[in-house]
Amino acid sequence: MGQMPIGVMYRCDTAPEQLPAYARLVERLGYDELWVVEDCFFGGAVSSAAVAAAVTDKLRIGIGILPAAFRNPALAAMELANLARLFPGRILPGFGHGMPFWVRQVGAAHPSPLAVLEETVAAVRALLAGERVTVAGRHARLDEVALEFPPEQPPPIATGVRAEKSLRLSGRVADGTILAEGASPAYVRWARGLIDEGRREAGRTDEHRLTVYAHLDFDEGRASARREFAAQLAGGWALPPADVDLADEITAMLAGSSGVAALAAALPEHYLDRFTAAGSVEQCAASVTRLREASADAVVFVPPRDAQSAVAQVTLAADTLLPTIRAATTR
Repeated sequence: MGQMPIGVMYRCDTAPEQLPAYARLVERLGYDELWVVEDCFFGGAVSSAAVAAAVTDKLRIGIGILPAAFRNPALAAMELANLARLFPGRILPGFGHGMPFWVRQVGAAHPSPLAVLEETVAAVRALLAGERVTVAGRHARLDEVALEFPPEQPPPIATGVRAEKSLRLSGRVADGTILAEGASPAYVRWARGLIDEGRREAGRTDEHRLTVYAHLDFDEGRASARREFAAQLAGGWALPPADVDLADEITAMLAGSSGVAALAAALPEHYLDRFTAAGSVEQCAASVTRLREASADAVVFVPPRDAQSAVAQVTLAADTLLPTIRAATTR
């Protein structure tokens, strides 16, 4: 029986030269994981993961996520094998579809994003396991490829996905799933059900870690969480089926708001309870507990966008929130 891992994200819009100090801080504060992301066109996640792992001792480093369409599976496996051998047991890679307009922007669009993700994850997992891989798929094409230095401990490969078909795919081919910020407990339960359907289809009985990102706003005013979630809604965030009970209310709020600031001010408090980890120690801890009870295996805090605020909140949360969460989520 162990404690639920709690991680912190290094936001992609923070300058890369600040990463080493941030990673050391996160480890010193007692968090279990640091997650780096790869949004276009910010820093590369593989190099970021290498830097973060190199300047820390035990901190696990998550990569959430590498757009599958951007990478040849053999090259991706080579990079991840290096990380896994240099930092055994500390690397948690994830692949995903990537945002469609980014994929089109770099000329990597494919008629079937599902095929791209499935073939990439399957090939990378096989290569990391030391297999010689030949595949002639719709995206992946490898001919007798084997890594010269496969890791002794292949890292678990997760997928960062949202929709029904992708979640089933994750259950079939991946070792874990990453749910982006804005995941409610109802959505986590719904996603776990679809993942388990995929696992049953594939006859899988191994563990499948469900990692959930959550906006962190360790401030009773909750202003940052309001802005973040309002921006997510205003940006066209698709409401998951598990949260469809809010569809009419959200549509009305969007129609009646003149911008993100007005929408943030209009958000009812229960939205912040449902979709973020925001407020007092008790409110934040209760949000994490609800995610755990909904079947989340790990939670990764997404701190405020401002770098100074992020450091301040992550530091303050470590003093009082982290011990409270650990006491409540010990398994």
